Amino acid sequence: MLKVAVVGLGWWGRIIVGLLRGHAGLRVLAGVDPNTAASADFAREQGIALHPHLADALADPQIAAVVLCTPHSQHQAQILAAARAGRHVFCEKPLALSRADVLEAVAACNANRVALAVGHERRFEPPILEMFRMLRAGEIGTPLQVEANFSQDKFLAIDPQNWRLSPQEAPAGPLTATGIHLLDLSVGVFGAAETAFASVRQLGSPLVNGDTLAVLLSFRGGGHALISAILATPFVGRFAVYGSKGWIEVRDKTHPEAPEGWEFITCLRGARPERRDLAPAPSVRANLEAFAEAARGGAPYPVPQSEMIANICALEAVIRSTRSGKVEAVEAADG
Repeated sequence: MLKVAVVGLGWWGRIIVGLLRGHAGLRVLAGVDPNTAASADFAREQGIALHPHLADALADPQIAAVVLCTPHSQHQAQILAAARAGRHVFCEKPLALSRADVLEAVAACNANRVALAVGHERRFEPPILEMFRMLRAGEIGTPLQVEANFSQDKFLAIDPQNWRLSPQEAPAGPLTATGIHLLDLSVGVFGAAETAFASVRQLGSPLVNGDTLAVLLSFRGGGHALISAILATPFVGRFAVYGSKGWIEVRDKTHPEAPEGWEFITCLRGARPERRDLAPAPSVRANLEAFAEAARGGAPYPVPQSEMIANICALEAVIRSTRSGKVEAVEAADG
């Protein structure tokens, strides 16, 4: 049993607590939220302790790990605090907002020998796992290009003052909400990015931080990724990889928050496209379970730290490009 504190009891933090209620291998002992008045009833209903500060949870010797569901700009400092207290860390995406911050966070976890995981649950979806298996087996040849779109209009209904819409917490509009998942999967396909060219615009909503993002990435090992993320259109989720021998496309049937499965399409040279329907699966829970396994000293967490770092290096360059209007170099993790 891995006993954890969930830090941040807003929308997503409460979903995490609910997912882990009654779980055989993970147990939420406490929640952390500075607004204890707003969280008190929820904590009482869930039967967990409530603390106003992360330090309070880290002082509890029963708590072995933290799950960070907090504003993005807080992640680095919170990871450092947890790691230095000897607590394993699961952090919602993005892991950090800059290369310097992610390098320091990863180094702190390694120095203190604690597991580090990140909330890229798309890596744990059955069609994405099958896609990576096919790529590793060479079934579609050399990967050449990614085309991906993760768009939604859920943010049109939230308070304009919500931190998820602020320039500080969500630079480049949709990037940290949905685009970051596509960056992560693209890094999983190609490795570290080399350059980024991106544009964000406010075109179809009151979202002053931008509602429409387009990104072109090139990668050090070859290949490109064309990424679209929009906050002013109904949900669409699509990830396609084109290779020298064929292609793979994954289409979400519904928003991942209420999944109904996927359409998985493959086409190899000389054959017609083949379509399969894949049933929904609890990918968020699978990610947390992989984290717990690593924290207990079992199988290593399946997302390599090198790819966690490469994702944030790419994110930082995308943000710079939306501000400069130019192609920006992606700084390598090793400088």
